[in-house]
Amino acid sequence: MDDLNDVSDAQLVMMVARFDEVALAEIYRRHGGAVFGLARRVLHNGSEAEDVTQEIFLRLWNQPEKFDATRGSLRSFLLTQSHARAVDMVRSLSARHRREVNDASRTARAGYDMQHEAWDLMLADEVQRALRELPEEERRAIELAYFDGHTYVQVAEILNEPEGTIKSRIRNGMRRMRGVLIESGVEGAER
Repeated sequence: MDDLNDVSDAQLVMMVARFDEVALAEIYRRHGGAVFGLARRVLHNGSEAEDVTQEIFLRLWNQPEKFDATRGSLRSFLLTQSHARAVDMVRSLSARHRREVNDASRTARAGYDMQHEAWDLMLADEVQRALRELPEEERRAIELAYFDGHTYVQVAEILNEPEGTIKSRIRNGMRRMRGVLIESGVEGAER
C-alpha cells in the first residue's frame, strides 16, 4: 500500500505486527504529537517526554498484540500508556530526588559528626594534659568529683579531708586547668 491515509489504525497495527516499518511511521505521524504532548504536560520536560514517546512506540512495535481495537481507539490506547509511563517516571524521579536529598543530608551530618568527634578527641587530650599538670591533691579531687561522679561530701570522705578543703582544691585545680587550656588555644576555655 502506497497511500496509508485511508488505512484504519487497527489495520496499521496489524501491519506493524508483520514488522511493517512504514505502518509504524504512519501511526507515529497520526498520534506521535498527542503522545508527546501528554507526556510533556505530565513531566514538564521535553527531553523526558521524548523518551516516553519513544518508549511507547517501541512498545507498540515489540508488542502490537497488546492493542485491542474492540476496547477503544489506538489513540486512547497510546495516550493511556503515555500517561501511565510519564506518571511512573515522575514518581521515579521524585523518589530519586528524595534519596539524593537524604544521602546529601546524611553525608553532611556524617561530616559534622566526624568534625565534632575529632574536636572532642582533641579537647579530651588537652583536658588530660592540663589535668596531669595539676598538683596530686587537686588532680585527685577533680578526678573523683568530675570523672567518677562523686559529690564534694563523698570526695571529702574518700580522701579523708574536710569538705571545705576539697572544694578549694577543686576550685583551684579548675582555675589552673582553665589557664592551661587558654594557653593551648582551646576555644571556650576562657568562659
